[in-house]
Amino acid sequence: MYRYICKETLVNNLCLFRSFKCRKMFSALAPVVDENVAVPVLDNKRLIEEPPEDSDNKKQKLDNADRVKKRKVAMLLGYLGKNYYGMQRNPQMKTIEEDLIQALLQAKLINDEAFETIQTIQFQRAARTDKGVSAVRQVVSLKLPEHGKKEDINAFLPEEIRVFGIKRVTKGFNSKSSCDARSYIYTMPTFAFAKKPPDSEVLNEEYDVDKKIEELSVINGEPFHKYRIQPDVLEKVQSVLKLYEGTHNFHNFTSKVKPLDPSAMRYMIDCSCSDPFVINDMEFVTLKIKGQSFMLHQIRKMVALVIAIIRTQTSEETLNAAFGPGKLDIPMAPSLGLVLDQVHYDRYNKRYSSDGIHEALEWPEVNDEIVKFKEDYILNYICESEQSEKSMLQWLATLCRHSYDIREDSVIS
Repeated sequence: MYRYICKETLVNNLCLFRSFKCRKMFSALAPVVDENVAVPVLDNKRLIEEPPEDSDNKKQKLDNADRVKKRKVAMLLGYLGKNYYGMQRNPQMKTIEEDLIQALLQAKLINDEAFETIQTIQFQRAARTDKGVSAVRQVVSLKLPEHGKKEDINAFLPEEIRVFGIKRVTKGFNSKSSCDARSYIYTMPTFAFAKKPPDSEVLNEEYDVDKKIEELSVINGEPFHKYRIQPDVLEKVQSVLKLYEGTHNFHNFTSKVKPLDPSAMRYMIDCSCSDPFVINDMEFVTLKIKGQSFMLHQIRKMVALVIAIIRTQTSEETLNAAFGPGKLDIPMAPSLGLVLDQVHYDRYNKRYSSDGIHEALEWPEVNDEIVKFKEDYILNYICESEQSEKSMLQWLATLCRHSYDIREDSVIS
């Protein structure tokens, strides 16, 4: 028995000695352990290996630490819509936003991540413009470095797109939702208002468009481009435009919107017509339509119905009926003359422009630059294209093919 106890004691002492030696060796080695090697950690009696810190994570932390301070801004720009498939970015398509975002990347105001996913810098446009439609004063909101200047961006933009100004805005500013109203203009030749009696060839399948164009090319014994609008006709145009003002159901002035759809209700603030002006021996006027918001093709259909009424191809009763539940056959004017003229921020300006930090989004300091761009690029293109392509004259030849009544399957859209 005595011999057994001594033997057990000897074994226990030997185990303690080995444990002590191992701890001593480990403590000696610990200071020289590579920090990039995973170290086993005992957690809740489970052996867990902590992975080494990735070098890319380290780099990202450094980038975050050195990140350039950005702020929310409103950017004012204008563009000629010719050869562009609208404002909004669209994969594999030539758009205004694509060229703008590319310029921001080249100017090193955004990184590759923002270029691929533009929402990361809170990019938002005030209004969408369709294919071929130009803009005089479009606004986008986004986050840019404080040192960003319009000259840096314009250096990488084509001449048909210009940034006019950049202003600091509040963190919650959104160029679309903060916008009170939008103003569009439609520049057109005045011969479109020349009175013409109702045609008898309505919906005739054998209708000769070329023959009709030839007939319309002469007004009162003179070439159509010699036509000059009379004061009484201009006054009539003004009065018909005023019928659009107020809140109405515009379901007949767009597509795929039903009469009872709440989105069909739109508020038009001001509708008017400019004084006539002559360019290259052809007289033009500009229709101005300011509204809270608009639907697809709405303005072009509004313009078309005004023209049809002035030409006596239909009456003002058609316009009033268009606000009713029936689906009418209303034509759509050419896209050439349509331009986004301005977006309005009256409520924002009233609340923040006097806080000592933010400016009113009215841009009077660059008005001369804007007017010059409008005249040199947008207006010049509209007038020259109208004279060479005769888009309005060709469209007028199709007006008599519309019934301006309840639509049927046989009515041409």
